[in-house]
Parts: sequence; structure tokens; C-alpha cells
Amino acid sequence: MKRALRQSAFILMRELSWRFFGHKIDWRRLFLLAAVLTVSSILFQILVHRYLLNDQSPYENDSSHPSLNSSTTKEAILQQVRLSLPYSVILLNSSNEVVQSVSFESERAETRLNSSISRSKREEKLADATKHTRFSPPLGVPSYKQRHIQLLPPHEALVYAKKEIDNAPLVNEDPDLYASLFRNISVFKRSYELMETILKVYIYRDGARPIFHTPFLKGIYASEGWFMKLMEGNKQFVSKDPEKAHLFYLPYSARQMELALYVPGSHNLKPLSLFLRDYVNKIAAKYPFWNRTLGSDHFLVACHDWGPYTVTGHEELARNTIKALCNADPSEGVFVAGRDVSLPETTIRAPRRPLRHLGGNRVSLRPILAFFAGSMHGRVRPTLLKYWGGGNDADMKIYKRLPLKVSQRMTYIQHMKSSKYCICPMGFEVNSPRIVEAIYYECVPVIIADNFVLPFSEVLDWSAFSLVVAEKDIPKLKEILLSIPMRKYITMQNNVKMVQKHFLWNARPIRYDLFHMILHSIWYNKLNQIQSPQM
Repeated sequence: MKRALRQSAFILMRELSWRFFGHKIDWRRLFLLAAVLTVSSILFQILVHRYLLNDQSPYENDSSHPSLNSSTTKEAILQQVRLSLPYSVILLNSSNEVVQSVSFESERAETRLNSSISRSKREEKLADATKHTRFSPPLGVPSYKQRHIQLLPPHEALVYAKKEIDNAPLVNEDPDLYASLFRNISVFKRSYELMETILKVYIYRDGARPIFHTPFLKGIYASEGWFMKLMEGNKQFVSKDPEKAHLFYLPYSARQMELALYVPGSHNLKPLSLFLRDYVNKIAAKYPFWNRTLGSDHFLVACHDWGPYTVTGHEELARNTIKALCNADPSEGVFVAGRDVSLPETTIRAPRRPLRHLGGNRVSLRPILAFFAGSMHGRVRPTLLKYWGGGNDADMKIYKRLPLKVSQRMTYIQHMKSSKYCICPMGFEVNSPRIVEAIYYECVPVIIADNFVLPFSEVLDWSAFSLVVAEKDIPKLKEILLSIPMRKYITMQNNVKMVQKHFLWNARPIRYDLFHMILHSIWYNKLNQIQSPQM
């Protein structure tokens, strides 16, 4: 192309010279030739510019590149769109024009993706692509400021972060976040950016397997195992130098503790609490870090129902440590709202494909008003079955367990994908894996559990995408559901889709996913313990 353009320009210049020097000047032809040269020059510049742009993409024809191969997914493509924008432009996202342009590019990429990837393949592609999604650098903090912050002693850095969050700049929208889901998107965004810039976690290497450092990745208690696996494999937040750490992680599994120490049928949890007591005493005797704060900068993650009871053998562990618990019930005297973290309970059926079956039917293909199927343990479920079970109401599909004849026609997951509302009653304890299941299958969760602190409720507005019904109002459940206007329901169901990204386990964590949301809640609640500095 370049050679052809050069030859054309040479011929035109030769013709012009011959007519200028060998003949009387024909001005009309001269102007015509000048115009042709001008247009040729413009076309040449355009073609060269496009050639250079294409040449700058080293992965254009590389099918091995993780973000561009056949397993690319919606989240990975949108991430690449954001990463392709100049960092200096992203830092200026307080400008409405820049935010709108980023949003437009993301929406355009999403439209192209939805037209090219069928729903039947979306789950498999999402699971594969998120393994390779690159980490996006924290936004909104200039690099010179990052270096200054990272040099601060741990406590001073936390005080600085607390002050910054208390004075967070106003954010109306963000290309990566959906403002309607948050109590205060400005506070969350600033806190998350500072976490990415500042936070360092030290992980104790003490403790023998299987209880320590052995993640249990399957079943309803898998949250504690997935967090352990991803935390111990993390390079961004983990520090090998405890003197630089802002938080200290006690890496044990309550589920593994039950399997290793509990005597079936004994109903005696004391061996578990004594074992954990001895472990903490060993840590306190071996290292100086626990005794500096009496455990207030230490945290644990336990999803088993018995999680709160395992800490009762050690007074400082129960009173001071930040506890991320699925059984987040303040009425039992262990979980403290505002200090401890409500850990989402997630059912993982296939650890190699944690995002399998993700997604659900559109609103017009959800003929069931409300659905629940499960064991009848605890105080709430028998009441639910009493009023709405038995198959007497075609709109309310409430079962003890899904009958065989029913499951042969429609599976449990298909029921959730075909229901407008998924009932999530507590069992023996307040937590239920159905809440996150409903989010996975894009069904509006109806949570029935008095005293339950909902996951991430310090930053998420659960009323935007779920319904909380008091236990005493179970007899009026259908009336409550039918009273919600269709317009409001459609908004809530759309919000369920938008919040889904915050409840996903990814083989390699990406920004704002479940791993990062749990870590952010621990970080955020630690900062809540710091008194705001005097202005």
C-alpha cells in the first residue's frame, strides 16, 4: 500500500513538472492536480495511522492469549476494554464526559458479546476466562501518593485511610460498579481503592494439616476454604514481613476441625474450642503481634454453623478478633455487627467449575411465584410448610424435599431459574446457602431469618435486590409478594443480575468479586474500629 501511494505521488509530480515547464500553464488542471494530491495525502495518513494502530496489538492474531481466545467471556472482555483505556484518562473519571465514554465502550463491548455467545455456553466460558483475567490497578490514587502511603507505618496508614474514607469524593456513577446496589458508592469506591493501595496481610504458617492450610472447596461450607485458597495464593495483599502487615490471618478451617475433632453424636463442641484456644496461645507465645493489640488486628474466616462456638474457649479471640462468619447472628453473643463480617454461604458442587449453571430465565419465562425445597429443620421451615406446602397453591411451590416425580420434570436448579422469588428461610442457624444460589440463578431472594446480618450489608443495599420478611409474617407471604408492583419486581430482578459479580468465586480473583468483597469487609470493619482523626 505504501509503495503504490509513493508511485502515484511520483507520477503526479512528474506530470505537474512537465506541464509547468514545457507548456503554457493550464491553471484549471493545476488546481485539479493539487486537489488530487491533497486527497491522496489525507488517505495516505489515514491508512498509515490504521496500520500503526493494528501493528501495536501484539496479541491480535495470537490465539494463545488468555483474554482473546475462544474462552473469552463477558467479564474478561469488559475488563480488557477498561484496561485498554489510557491510565491517565481513567484517573480523570470525575469528568462526566470520560465516565460516559468508558460506560459507552463497556456497553458496546457487552452488546457485541451478548450477540456472539449463546446462553448455553456462557457458564463454561465464564469459568475458563476468569482464570486468566488480569488485575486492574487501583484507580483514583496517583502513583507518587501510592508510594508515600505504602511507606507509612501500618497504624498511620490505617488512620490515613480512615480519614480519606470519611471525606470520600462524590461519585455518581462508575463503569465497574452499579450505584443502585450500594448504600454509598462514593464511600465504597474510595475504601476499595485504598484497600488495593495499602492493605497487607500476614498469614501465620503455623498449624498442621488438615485443619490448617487445607481448603475444603466443596459443599455448603466451601466459602471458608475458597477464601483460604485464594488468600494464601495471593501476591498483591500478602506480606511475608509481619512488621509491614495491617492484618493477620488465622488460616484454619472450621469444617476441617469438625471432621478431625468432633465425635459424631456426642453433641460436645468443647474439644473444638479448646483446640483453637491452644492454637491462639501458641501464636501469642511465639510471635509478638497478637499481644500488641490483644488480637484486634487478627481475623479468621469460618462458614460452618459451629464457627461462632469454636472461638468461645479463648476470651480475647471471641471478644477482639474480626470474625468472618456465615452464622452471623448477634443475638447469640459472639458475632458483633460493625466489627465482625457476615460471610456469604455458597454451595459449590464442582470445585473445578464453581460458576456452573450460572444465569436464569428472563422474567416472562418465570411462571412460578415462589419456590422452596429443603429439609424441615429449625423453627422457620415447618411454619413455612404449614401455611404454603402441600401443593394446594399453584403459585407457591413449597416442598419438604423436591418430590421425585416433580424433579424428573424440572430439577431444583430449573425451579429456581423459573421462579420470580426464591424463598430463603433459616435452618438450624440464620444463614442459608439459598441466598447466594438465588443470586446465581437470577431469582429475587426472599430472606426469612430474624437477627441475620446480611453479607456485605455495610456497603450493599439489600433492599435493592432482595426482600426480607419477618418470621411472624409467614402467613401473609403470598400477599406480600403479590403486593410488589411488576415494575418494581423487574428492577429488583435486574439488580440481582448486577449484584451477581460480587458473589462469584473465580479461580483467579478479579476486582469486586467475592474474594475481594470479603477482604474489603474485613478491611472496612477494621477501619471502623479506628476513631476518626481530629481535623
